Amino acid sequence: MDRKRTVIGHSFAFITVIIWGTTFISTKILLNALSPIEILFFRFTIGFVILIFAFPHRLKIKEKKRELYFVAAGICGVSLYYLFENIALTYTLASNVGVIISIAPFFTAIFAHCFLDGEKLKLQFFIGFVVAVGGIFLITFNGSSNLQLNPFGDLLAILAAVLWAAYSVLTKKISSFHYNTIQTTRRIFFYGLVFMIPALYLLGFKINDTHWLEPVYLLNILFLGLGASALCFVTWNSSVKILGAVKTSVYIYIVPVITVITSVIVLREPVTITAIFGMILTLTGLFISEFKRKNPNKD
Repeated sequence: MDRKRTVIGHSFAFITVIIWGTTFISTKILLNALSPIEILFFRFTIGFVILIFAFPHRLKIKEKKRELYFVAAGICGVSLYYLFENIALTYTLASNVGVIISIAPFFTAIFAHCFLDGEKLKLQFFIGFVVAVGGIFLITFNGSSNLQLNPFGDLLAILAAVLWAAYSVLTKKISSFHYNTIQTTRRIFFYGLVFMIPALYLLGFKINDTHWLEPVYLLNILFLGLGASALCFVTWNSSVKILGAVKTSVYIYIVPVITVITSVIVLREPVTITAIFGMILTLTGLFISEFKRKNPNKD
């Protein structure tokens, strides 16, 4: 692979996770004024509109069956992933969600192995997985015992990680169609918004509530729409296209670090010794799992 292209891919992934690491904080703040589904809808509507202006050309699908990949990516990576993540933030700490989401590379590797001719899973992959899950249990136990929270939020975060892994593999497949990345990202947003409509009705979306227009909330929703959605989905999808699903997913390791730091500074969330140990275990497990992934041809 061309060295310059590889550097671009790594740079895109790094920029993406730095921004995504702070989205948990913005969402947590917005939950004071908006419901999870309202945040989700406003965020991706803004992102969708921005991508139309960024590249106002209609995507022409060459084979109709390829449309199913966009539908699946929209459901997994937009509708369900962010709905689960946002609801999880109403039950547990932002730092918890940030760390638990970092397990996504495990599921990405499994899905890539099954569907993208990825490398065979090694023993250390499973060792790393056990170590990381041990860390997640520590984080969950810490939240439940000290703050008397229901672990339901942590379970939703784990399910979100599975959905994100599926999205990463789907976008890698979509990248093989050789369409423009902005166009493919916009098409994914479109289906994500379409399949969000039932949730809008069921979860009580209120379009007439203007409380979110207060400066602190408006700035955070614009940050999520412009930066974390329109920009970051394009950079992430571009990175997956260049590096592959598994290599790109490794950058999710950085997300918990950014999330924990910002949650302490902005939200004043407590971080106990148990939680810190859980975070260390989770990240250590992830690195053990990926340690020998040296083959440049793998995905």
